[in-house]
Amino acid sequence: MFSISTLLDVIRIPPSLFGTVLKKAAVNILKEKYESMINADLGYIIMILDAKVESMGKMVPGDGGTFHKVEFEALTYYPKLQEIVHGEIVDITDFGAFVRIGPTDALLHLSQIMDDYLKSDVKSGIILANQSGRTLKVGSTLRSRITAVSLGKAASMGKIGITCRQPFLGADEWIAEEIKKSSGSEEKTKEKDSGSGEKTKEKDSQKQKKTVEVKGK
Repeated sequence: MFSISTLLDVIRIPPSLFGTVLKKAAVNILKEKYESMINADLGYIIMILDAKVESMGKMVPGDGGTFHKVEFEALTYYPKLQEIVHGEIVDITDFGAFVRIGPTDALLHLSQIMDDYLKSDVKSGIILANQSGRTLKVGSTLRSRITAVSLGKAASMGKIGITCRQPFLGADEWIAEEIKKSSGSEEKTKEKDSGSGEKTKEKDSQKQKKTVEVKGK
């Protein structure tokens, strides 16, 4: 889930940036400190959007810089369990594929792709299903559900697990096929119900006709 988070901090403006606009200097410092960082509470910090800096800073003896309180907004991404995400396969391995979702990669294990015997060809960058003949390759786009999230402080990139073993999940073309089949089944059901309704009306009409003829006699 993407969101805009508001954070507070105290930054040090070095003497080399004293001639720079305060806000611009603050944003640059915040970018270096926070962007591409993982926070256990916020998730992935993608981009610093804006900052409000107190113009009056403080100085510390023996330090030529000034320290300023700053309130800033950051674009963040925190993967939620059971969240449905859309991504692109960026790597094929012996045990599955890595899928790019937002600012990071999630692991799609072979056992979580489909109920079929799968073979992973790392050299060709493809995963092949034995029975259905369906394939996944680098560049394939798919829809999946998040099943595991680990964003501990010690994690350099975090760990995310996803699955496609659920109706209307998987490669985009697979989902299109499922929707087409589902729509076809619904149309057949409607036609069947419509036909039954017409037969019922016809029977009711015949009953009414018979009743009228008897009254006439």
